[in-house]
Amino acid sequence: MINQDQHKIPTGTDPHTPAADLLKDIDLSGKTAIVTGGYSGIGLETTRALAGAGARVIIPARDLGKAKSALSSIQGQIEIAPMDLADLSSVRKFASDVTEGAAPVDILINNAGIMACPLSRTATGWETQFGVNHLGHMVMTLGLLPALRRASSGARLVCLSSTGHGITDIHWDDPNFNSHDYDKWQAYGQSKTANALFAAGLDQREKDNGIRAFAVHPGGIMTDLQRHLGNEEMVQLGWTDESGNLSERAKGMFKTPAAGASTSIFAATSPLLNGKGGVYCEDCDIADLADADTARYHKVRGYAVDTEAADRLWTLSEKLIGDA
Repeated sequence: MINQDQHKIPTGTDPHTPAADLLKDIDLSGKTAIVTGGYSGIGLETTRALAGAGARVIIPARDLGKAKSALSSIQGQIEIAPMDLADLSSVRKFASDVTEGAAPVDILINNAGIMACPLSRTATGWETQFGVNHLGHMVMTLGLLPALRRASSGARLVCLSSTGHGITDIHWDDPNFNSHDYDKWQAYGQSKTANALFAAGLDQREKDNGIRAFAVHPGGIMTDLQRHLGNEEMVQLGWTDESGNLSERAKGMFKTPAAGASTSIFAATSPLLNGKGGVYCEDCDIADLADADTARYHKVRGYAVDTEAADRLWTLSEKLIGDA
């Protein structure tokens, strides 16, 4: 079943609007936000916007030194805590430390991720993109539920998906590529479909507790996410030219990191989404459903926002987590 709210509102917001501009009339003083990967790329700009609006922002970081350096120029209430999404013991400790505190968590943005990397596995044996992008975030989010439920005005979860979800549905019979050949783009696409379905699944389960969840495609942005891609491959994708600069095609398609953070901020804070949840957003709006003629980089495939598929993934993920 597809969420009946899965269509443009529309908001009338320019998709290239910097994230901070979306918060110029919103005061987040007294609110607590968590942003995974909040110290690089669009995550850093997300942190900058939230802190600038008065929020206390907690950044779980695998590389504490890199995080401290990147965040040193941001004014506001910034806290850094150790966590590695590939290490479930560190994920559970981070969530436990936060929930044991008295403060509620008002905004959780699951922003961190990896893309198109060579085959590797987490300590649990999960394929790394599925394990980090989806399962690690799921473990953390479930651990943070007590703090999210304490938010007096309701909490919002934002899961960073991608137009990459259009590559593939979940590989239901073998999500960890144990019995079929590994393809880095299939693995990435699967993980981004999983991010969208997790938002739909959590929204169904927690909306009565005041938590609404949203999936977000931030747009094309050149960040450290592309670190596993050589320039030759990015030329083939049409993203860069032979010299490594953005191609003419990409200049019209890619956003700045500040604009790339805007849809996350929209999903986390916009009153236009009050009473809604479980939808996939892009360009500071809810996305329309894709059809057979939809271009690769726009809209959302039905399989990524199907509530029955979300339930199926939830059951599969619980088993994988329980076995870890």
